[in-house]
Amino acid sequence: MSTPRDPTLSGLPEDWLRYAQADLALARVPLPVGAMYELLCFHAQQAVEKSVKAVLINFGIPVIKTHVLERLIDLLPPEIARPPDLIGSARLNAYATVARYPGEVEALTEADYREAMRLSEAVVAWARGIVYGVEGVV
Repeated sequence: MSTPRDPTLSGLPEDWLRYAQADLALARVPLPVGAMYELLCFHAQQAVEKSVKAVLINFGIPVIKTHVLERLIDLLPPEIARPPDLIGSARLNAYATVARYPGEVEALTEADYREAMRLSEAVVAWARGIVYGVEGVV
């Protein structure tokens, strides 16, 4: 019988980035017939969330179970640069929850999707720079 894993020690930063990049890949899929931008934007939000969690784990900070990007960003150590796109990515919060269900928000547009992709690609690149290099540290 295996022992339960500590939820705060859930993988390596590289693992989280791999999942973030997989979400980003799904978000890049051209919108299939009958699909909605809401679901692509969900994957863009997930890429941001997992990227920030990768950086937290990289600095030995336990991750918390939340989709609220501001809460995750607030946990970053003070020496980590917070570029405008990272701060701006907090507007993707709704894509993790309410945008996935009918009646909660207005339908997302292609412009919403493009902005979500711009932010998520920037945050994934920021996190990769921190985990694999030295960018992002002041």
